Amino acid sequence: MTIRIGNGAGFWGDNLDAPRRLVESSRLDYLTLEYLAELTLSILARLREKDPTAGYAHDFLPVLKSLVPALKSQPQLKIVTNAGGMNPASCAMAAAAILREAGLGDTVIGVVSGDDLLPRMAELQAAGCPLENLDDGRPLAELKQPIVSANAYLGAQPIAEALAHGARIVITGRVADASLTVGPAVHEFRWSWDEWNKLAGASVAGHLIECGAQATGGYFSDWQPLDLTHVGYPIAELESDGSSTITKPEGSGGAVTRDTVRLQLLYEIGNPRCYLTPDVNCDFTTVRVVEAGPDRVRVEHATGAAASSLYKVSLAYRDGFMADGRLLVYGADCAAKARECARIIWAKLRQAGYEYDRSHVELLGAGAGLPGLHAAPPAGLREVVLRLAVHDARREAVERFTREFAPLATSGPAGLAGYTQARGEVRPVFAYWPTLVPAELLRPSVDVSRAEELR
Repeated sequence: MTIRIGNGAGFWGDNLDAPRRLVESSRLDYLTLEYLAELTLSILARLREKDPTAGYAHDFLPVLKSLVPALKSQPQLKIVTNAGGMNPASCAMAAAAILREAGLGDTVIGVVSGDDLLPRMAELQAAGCPLENLDDGRPLAELKQPIVSANAYLGAQPIAEALAHGARIVITGRVADASLTVGPAVHEFRWSWDEWNKLAGASVAGHLIECGAQATGGYFSDWQPLDLTHVGYPIAELESDGSSTITKPEGSGGAVTRDTVRLQLLYEIGNPRCYLTPDVNCDFTTVRVVEAGPDRVRVEHATGAAASSLYKVSLAYRDGFMADGRLLVYGADCAAKARECARIIWAKLRQAGYEYDRSHVELLGAGAGLPGLHAAPPAGLREVVLRLAVHDARREAVERFTREFAPLATSGPAGLAGYTQARGEVRPVFAYWPTLVPAELLRPSVDVSRAEELR
């Protein structure tokens, strides 16, 4: 038995047309849509602060509308997505409205929640969970700034449960990326949750496709021979023993080769012998990657062990304010001119009594993207983008910083243009606190309803 799982989104902001093209050009059993990252969670937390009904990946809604014809013509097709973000229930309500309007009110939607730990912070600490910062070991009790979000990375079990209850669309909050693939695999193959090698194989397949086109030529160092205009998004043909074949729609751009797959396999994994997920502890060093034909790569022999009893938590807290500003500076002396503009701005701010917790200067185009590799600006340089940024606990200090760019138009050196942020936006900063929570303290929940009932 083989199931075909395609992934049409690797992050919030990915190509809106990719999911539709994927299901139109290939017969899939499951379409996964992966939208979340630590930064994304902070953005969604900010949106939920402004509007309690917000906080999910709104990109999912136009994508779902574009998938309506496929949902009608392909009865086998199911969708699993973490678009729910901070608010999977609201996301499901919005999705249900689209389905009802399209005449698909009988579609069963599963909502996975329980990852949001923000309301339970005091309870968890009282239960003896210190929520220590993984970088410096500090317990959360030492953090004085307000917490704005805390989300555990749930695993595949609630996804499989939603599918077992008849869900055609599963909307989750924060789950581990690969679990979007593991859940369907466990459901379809009826694996038990201690078949570690099979779970590891599905996790490897999920890891390979979770970043969208990165497995099919996107973000690939040998990009020159590839046409990425309409890059094909990845498909995992997953088998009941956990092995898989990675491919893409026939005729689409990009490529699936041993190298594109191997590079994605090693992407963001830390220790390849011990890739921890909520479902299984994967050993990637046993994986064999073999080309099996044009745009087909066989992936097999993954091994696994029991999952950790601790789940990763992405926690964000308020950490002051920041703003940045940019100026296009041109001319043969552009680098010197840009540095003089920066000096003027900092001098005026000091004169006004402002020093900042953190500040940053970049000359984009003069080597700032590769610091340390250029002792001096490249010869013949004729333009740079000066970027300045500040971070401070005081909003008014950051606001004053944003007022210092525009005056340079007439009071600074000649050769300035492109006031992209002459009055830059002051933005709240949400800082990251990586931590762990015992699995037994989590309460994943699954709610399954027809779209017609979600009003």
